[in-house]
Amino acid sequence: MKRFLLPALLAALAAPAAQAQAVGKPKAKAPTAPAAPAQIPGPTPAGTEARANALTTNMQQNLGLSPQQTEKVRAINQRGVAAVESGRVRYRTDPRKLQGLVDAVGQSRLEALKEVLTPAQFDKYQRKREEKMGVPNVQGVQGNAAPGLGGNE
Repeated sequence: MKRFLLPALLAALAAPAAQAQAVGKPKAKAPTAPAAPAQIPGPTPAGTEARANALTTNMQQNLGLSPQQTEKVRAINQRGVAAVESGRVRYRTDPRKLQGLVDAVGQSRLEALKEVLTPAQFDKYQRKREEKMGVPNVQGVQGNAAPGLGGNE
């Protein structure tokens, strides 16, 4: 048994040594083609649908949507998310055009939601949306005067 074990052990020990010697020697490189530009992955239908569904579920829970409203809102959200995602790929090097597209899609989405939601639901949606986006409410604007613009200094 020692006869078979010893050669196997020596072979196992010799392999890393031979490999280490080969590492020190420079290898001739084969010519390579120039690297292709990095591909930016486009929107996947599953990812777009998942984002639209999450948005719809959030709206359903916070606004108390009926089943009919939920399906209409889901369709609106899917169109909006898909348009923005494809715009991100298309205008990835032009932020101004991308922002214009996002604004246009957002406005179109709001108009479509206004037709589906009740006035109370739409008002609640607008308030939450403005809070999230950091839009000051009317009370905040009417509060204290800006420093240096009057008041008791």
